[in-house]
Amino acid sequence: MGLLWGQSPSNTFFFTYRIKRLSHERYTCMRQPRQLSEGARYHVTARINRKEMLLDSASVRELFLSTVTRAKKKYRFRIWNFSIMGNHIHFLIEPRTGESLSAIMRWILGVFATLYNRKNGLSGHVWGERFHSRILAGFRAFVLAFAYIDANPLNAGIVVRAYEWRQSGIWHDRQGCRDITDEAPDWLRLQFPDHVIGVLP
Repeated sequence: MGLLWGQSPSNTFFFTYRIKRLSHERYTCMRQPRQLSEGARYHVTARINRKEMLLDSASVRELFLSTVTRAKKKYRFRIWNFSIMGNHIHFLIEPRTGESLSAIMRWILGVFATLYNRKNGLSGHVWGERFHSRILAGFRAFVLAFAYIDANPLNAGIVVRAYEWRQSGIWHDRQGCRDITDEAPDWLRLQFPDHVIGVLP
């Protein structure tokens, strides 16, 4: 992960970056106890019960994303980035004013669990511990979380390039899919050019 400080003509600092492998230890050492704040952006993670590779199937990952799409019609929130891995998920999420992060995540995780169990004739817990959330306080924390989510499939060794993982924010952004993520503002495009539609490898 290359983060380079720069300085704009207005003397405000900014980051540029390149996607590289970002170790779990380097990033998660920054975790803090759960906090909730109106208007905050969060890095949210949730793991499958017993860390089973339940989401290893592309069809199951798509079932999860269709649940997220339904949630966006029920609640007002923005997903800035995401990655659905074999046994866990990552969101960079921003609930809109008046919305509850806990209510949003409970609905998504609960509805998916119900659908998965019903489809497979199962019962019982799908998710393990409660979802983890961390407020992204400031621009640097946002950039690090955004890049960490991009790098998850790379860290797992399942793709060569981050944008090859279909159940991710970077793939959706490059394809122009707006069912999960919204169109990125200009400042985000500058920081993460690999998310721009039609960019060459």
